[in-house]
Amino acid sequence: MDLLWTPWRFAYVTSVDTTARPGVAARLAAWPGPDSGCVFCNMIASVDYAIAQGMNVDEAESAAGLVLRGQKCFICLNAFPYTPGHVMVVPYAHLDRLSELPAETAHELIDLAQKTERVLRSLYHPGGLNFGLNLGQAAGAGVANHLHMHALPRWPGDTNFMTAIGETRVLPEELSVTWKRMRAAFAELDSDKQT
Repeated sequence: MDLLWTPWRFAYVTSVDTTARPGVAARLAAWPGPDSGCVFCNMIASVDYAIAQGMNVDEAESAAGLVLRGQKCFICLNAFPYTPGHVMVVPYAHLDRLSELPAETAHELIDLAQKTERVLRSLYHPGGLNFGLNLGQAAGAGVANHLHMHALPRWPGDTNFMTAIGETRVLPEELSVTWKRMRAAFAELDSDKQT
């Protein structure tokens, strides 16, 4: 058997603080709560609290991986991505069923998914894209109590022995780099529409 040593990944995979409140980044730990138990609700509340307390908007949103805010939904990085550029489009409303989303929220979810597609194609030049919802734990939802749409670029051969047999993902880009690139691409996309 061959061994592939990836000591730089050890710090990443062991950095999850199991005592921390879900969705609250270490740099946003001053948020007093209350802990909703929801990664997405806690994320937004901790970012908003940090900004209200004087933290720079970019710093707070970067800490949480919050890429873009809409009126009804937001886009954030997946903290454990399958590929570089793996993001989620999430309604602010804490709902677990697509059928419960108000029409305006559902429309914005799709509008942001379309923007995400343009950004991912522009930044990563993928061979294809996956967009999807996993509704309920049995359907594969890691966060079953708050609906969210995954969006991720794909390339031929990106499902290889490392993922299938080694249960390891090799990601060539750090999350902080992904956040900066995507944040800039969304800003550019919005500025292009205004001109």
